[in-house]
This record gives sequence, structure tokens and C-alpha cells, in this order.
Amino acid sequence: MMAKAGVPRIRFHDLRHTAATLLIAEGVPIGVVSQMLGHTSAAFTLSVYAHVLPGMGRDAAIAIGRALQ
Repeated sequence: MMAKAGVPRIRFHDLRHTAATLLIAEGVPIGVVSQMLGHTSAAFTLSVYAHVLPGMGRDAAIAIGRALQ
């Protein structure tokens, strides 16, 4: 069915990873995402999804700048 539709084959794990990445990118606290994924610690979640965070640092800097005006 997927081949006929021209949709690439993806694993459930890929969907899980995408959902977690999108949640983190949208600013959901890492502890909440970690809990949703069933990870034993937020540190583990951070180590797996650290690639999402670089752009968020810029957003945080802008936010603190606005707050201090």
C-alpha cells in the first residue's frame, strides 16, 4: 500500500523520534518530553536530542533581551 502510494517506508521509531524533535523545537520542557518517551532521565533525552537545541539558544537570548528592556 505504501509503495503504491509512493510513500517512503518509515519505522515506528522514526515517528517517535520526529515527534520528540518537534516537541522540543516547540519549547516543550525536556523533562516533559523525557517522561512522554519513557526515558529514565532528562539527561538521556538531552543526549539523544541535543541536535534540536542549537537554534533554541538564539531564541532564549532574544527572549531574555526582551524581558530586560
